[in-house]
Amino acid sequence: RRCVVFHSLSKRSNLPGLRSGFAAGDSEVLQRFLRYRTYHGCAMPIHHQLASIAAWNDEKHVQTNRALYREKFDAVLDILGGPLKVSAPAAGFYLWPKTPISDEAFAQRLQAEHNVTVLPGRYLSRTINGKNPGENRVRMALVAPLEECIEGAQRIKALLDELQDES
Repeated sequence: RRCVVFHSLSKRSNLPGLRSGFAAGDSEVLQRFLRYRTYHGCAMPIHHQLASIAAWNDEKHVQTNRALYREKFDAVLDILGGPLKVSAPAAGFYLWPKTPISDEAFAQRLQAEHNVTVLPGRYLSRTINGKNPGENRVRMALVAPLEECIEGAQRIKALLDELQDES
């Protein structure tokens, strides 16, 4: 009752952007959600439907993806765990480190100076009672292959070293 669960291939199968998923739960809540989706959704292209069918019907790649994520988190946290306040999440493929400067300035400098894109945390939350839980955090997605995640972490570490030298 009053509970809805959303599940997608984004995290399960490392297919962000495919936009294949489902919602299940309380029929009263879902009735309103289905009405919303009628006006704010669209049909998936056939090739997305075929890829979705293959992914939903296979569990082996899910186990492989989970192992790869553990490997990525271990490698990236070995590089960033000292200079940043960050820890592995209980689920998902994001790191949410606290930044030594504003999240926007950190993301801008990281992109401009080291060609790494992260999302300022404040963009993913709202300010309520004067507090934004995403402020001074960035979201780092570890969806790239292991080698690219390691290279990205090394570039982030380079910016952190520069910031330390500036202070």
